[in-house]
Amino acid sequence: MGRCRERVRFPGRAPARQRFDEKKESEGNTVAVKLRLMRMGKKKQPTYRIVAADSRSPRDGRFIEIVGTYAPRSEPSAVNVDNAKALAWLAKGAQPTDTVRKLLEASGAWSEFAAKNPAARRGTTRPAAPAPAAAADAAAE
Repeated sequence: MGRCRERVRFPGRAPARQRFDEKKESEGNTVAVKLRLMRMGKKKQPTYRIVAADSRSPRDGRFIEIVGTYAPRSEPSAVNVDNAKALAWLAKGAQPTDTVRKLLEASGAWSEFAAKNPAARRGTTRPAAPAPAAAADAAAE
């Protein structure tokens, strides 16, 4: 009499789309992770979370894990960092922003990381600008 309902109902149906997370794992793509600040708190009363986040996500958007907190308005500034989490992310290759790196230095996590990784002792991956006096001395010789 009639055809099978399944064949007639959805002819040429494409397979269901994969979720972003499943696609990322199956294709083996890597994501650049940054340790950075995420602003919290009320207007003109900021507090920050130190988070591990995908570098493409917005400042206050999606993050992977909370590593610590920073309250700059308290006297003295309050910095709470879970050093184990911070070290784990640094070991995986997460790049801290300049501000987060200073906070990690204050908490002691950066010195632990630098002791294990000699490349971290050199400083940031950005090339340092030569000092004006050093450039003048080099030009004089």
